[in-house]
Amino acid sequence: MPPPTGAHIIARSLRDLGVTVIFGIVGIPVVEIAEEAINLGIRFIGFRNEQAASYAASAYGYLTGRPGICLVVGGPGVLHGMAGIGNANVNAFPLLLLAGSSETNLVSRGAFQELDAISLLTPHTKVSLRPPSLESIPDIIQNIYRISWYGRPGTGFVDLPADLIKGVAEDTEDVAPASPVPDAPKAGVEEARMFKIVQLIKSAKAPLVVIGKGAAYAKAEHVIRDLIDKTNLPFLPTPMGKGVVADSHPANTASARSTALKEADVVLVLGARLNWILHFGDAPKWNPVAEFVQVDISAEEIGSNSGNPELGIIGDIGIVISQLTSALGSWSYQTSTPYIQHLSAAKSKNEATAASKASNSRTPMSYAHAFTTIERTLHSLRPPDDAGIVYVSEGANTMDISRSIFPVSHPRLRLDAGTYATMGVGLGYAIAAHAAYNGSAAEGQSGPQERKKVVCLEGDSAFGFSAMEVETMARYGMDILIFVINNGGVYHGDSDDGESWLELQGKTLEGKSEGGLRSTSLGWEVGYEKIAEACGGKGYLVRTSEELERATREGFREGRVCVVNVIVEAGKGQKLEFGWQASGKEKRKKGSKL
Repeated sequence: MPPPTGAHIIARSLRDLGVTVIFGIVGIPVVEIAEEAINLGIRFIGFRNEQAASYAASAYGYLTGRPGICLVVGGPGVLHGMAGIGNANVNAFPLLLLAGSSETNLVSRGAFQELDAISLLTPHTKVSLRPPSLESIPDIIQNIYRISWYGRPGTGFVDLPADLIKGVAEDTEDVAPASPVPDAPKAGVEEARMFKIVQLIKSAKAPLVVIGKGAAYAKAEHVIRDLIDKTNLPFLPTPMGKGVVADSHPANTASARSTALKEADVVLVLGARLNWILHFGDAPKWNPVAEFVQVDISAEEIGSNSGNPELGIIGDIGIVISQLTSALGSWSYQTSTPYIQHLSAAKSKNEATAASKASNSRTPMSYAHAFTTIERTLHSLRPPDDAGIVYVSEGANTMDISRSIFPVSHPRLRLDAGTYATMGVGLGYAIAAHAAYNGSAAEGQSGPQERKKVVCLEGDSAFGFSAMEVETMARYGMDILIFVINNGGVYHGDSDDGESWLELQGKTLEGKSEGGLRSTSLGWEVGYEKIAEACGGKGYLVRTSEELERATREGFREGRVCVVNVIVEAGKGQKLEFGWQASGKEKRKKGSKL
């Protein structure tokens, strides 16, 4: 056997850590790492843009519970990959980014794609290091892998100079292999604090459990379901917390969200943050006297926007909730209270309104009618409580409206733009989901896996960020079903009529400051489905619910990537607004009932 190169040592270290998939784009000098990884049995998925690759690696980390690996070139590759770093850090996804860099002896001389990536990324990662020698590579990769994963997950970065990648180990005995990293130790809560929180919950007139994506990441679904079933506590899932407890559960308050927030007086927050998604815990969206009990792995998060860090619990959600359920004993919340009656009334009213919107079958279709048609067709192919469909959703209207229409009964089956509201993540996330659930040896899995169908719900604007990743899906034989919800605009389009749109475009081309296309305008009925056809997939253009139902049914059964271009109403008369920006903001009263 010839002495190993740096590229081989890097790839072997990843294999020894249990890595089975690498996402990225190759070039000089990292192509050698990718080839060595492939030779060792690691699957390399090559993307068309580093942003999408880094998004995919971060989502893969979330889905599998271990760091996703992204491999990019130096310089511009690192700059593009920073999008995934920011997304991973804000969402608390574990990510390990590996990047090539200039030869050490050429630093500061204007070398090929030269960039001081360590200085650039140190403020944005949990740790950024450059191995000083071939012998140090396994240990450094192992430690950065561990650091990115343990505690609050985030990004670890390893800078790999070209001379290190191409170098040859003279004495192989000095290169110790990397070792698999075990799961992190898990912490619980002390008895005295648990006693106080139990008394607070028992005294609540209007309790609420908020289930965030941190609970899904922690794989705490079994203990949380046990808690809800035994106590009858109403719960509200965040967008990516859906499925930890099935959406169909009678204690789910998602369709009465506003009422739940306004009336709740004791709120148990599991793996979620009181940020813009949850209106910062502030009135008037929330009850001004609500007490928040935060359960989080990160100490820094405790007390953030809650007003009372004394109620916080630092620990593993699975262990803490097991302790809480045991401490509550046989206690359960009475479902005959005025609070529950108000929630039930709000549910009935809101669900009736939603059903009315969905039943309107005019052309162009509304968002609600299009999504209801897709959902009904999908669940004629797979039952609603089945774990066989993964939903990926992005785009302001598409993501927001679809969230309440597609029920989820199991965790980690819904991915969206997340805490950072990052548009362009959708196709990368879909590839990650396909790799995590349909790969031959997905990380964190054992035994044969049930194959899952990945369904993407994309706004036309969001789709444009990473549309060429359709080719990536086609190249690797991924049977992903993509719906592009095409309203011809960002948020909303300009017109439901092609001639009117051309008139607006004409005014724009004439240089008129008023009356032309707006900043939110996109092309009129762009043929997005043709991208799939050009790449070897299948494309559909649909305008009616009948056409949409047929395309959904056929596309679901296709063994290749499909893009369904769904023409919907422009909604040009709608006002741009954001739900978390409440007017007349009232400060929530601080203090504790304890």
